[in-house]
Amino acid sequence: MTASRGDGARGTGARRRGSRAAGAAAGALLTLGSVVAAAAPAQAAGYRYWSFWESDGGKAWTYATQGPATARPADGDAIGFRFAISNGTNDTSRPSVAPDFTRICGGVEKKDGTKRVAVVVDFGGPADAPPGETPPEKRVEAGCAQVREDATGAEALAVVAKPLRYDGAAMLCGIAGYPARGCGEPVAETAGTGGTGKTPASAAPSASATAGEEGGGPSFGVLAGGAAVLALGGAAIWKARRRG
Repeated sequence: MTASRGDGARGTGARRRGSRAAGAAAGALLTLGSVVAAAAPAQAAGYRYWSFWESDGGKAWTYATQGPATARPADGDAIGFRFAISNGTNDTSRPSVAPDFTRICGGVEKKDGTKRVAVVVDFGGPADAPPGETPPEKRVEAGCAQVREDATGAEALAVVAKPLRYDGAAMLCGIAGYPARGCGEPVAETAGTGGTGKTPASAAPSASATAGEEGGGPSFGVLAGGAAVLALGGAAIWKARRRG
């Protein structure tokens, strides 16, 4: 049986609609690719901040799991701070001086109701410095803080390296006046030479990555939306082919 003109017109219209749907789906996929490509560079960002390190009984430095305002080192422990750019996956930005409690606090006698905490502050190098600022001439400061038994790491730091500067969220921004401005800013990956690969959470009162949430890669919403576009685009192409 020969198809009528109406049937032919409907077939042609269906094919045209299918072609338009396929074109729209392809356009959506291209748009998604552009969105992901535009968001991808954000993943390369690091942060310039004071990282916080701990040493228990002379062991090697380990990245702190909480901020100095809540950490409570024991007598004989060491705490360290390093100003650097985090943009890698290694730990090259740990303090450059070993956590040697005996060397730092050996001449300080323990008194009742107090504890001794070795404090190391590494100001980093010129490559870590914010624009327009220069690290202190003496790169590393070390001292023994004798504080009450329940004192925090922040209190021990204040004994050795005042003044301290915090932001509105109580994140540690400056030690001994350095740097004079800024706090945990995102920095392009090529700006530094090494890093911890971690966000500034360790310099904050808790381990919440507040600063990390401001940078990083595409948000969950962007990725979820992209997945939905892909799904819809694939369905449109499939339907278009069925109609064709």
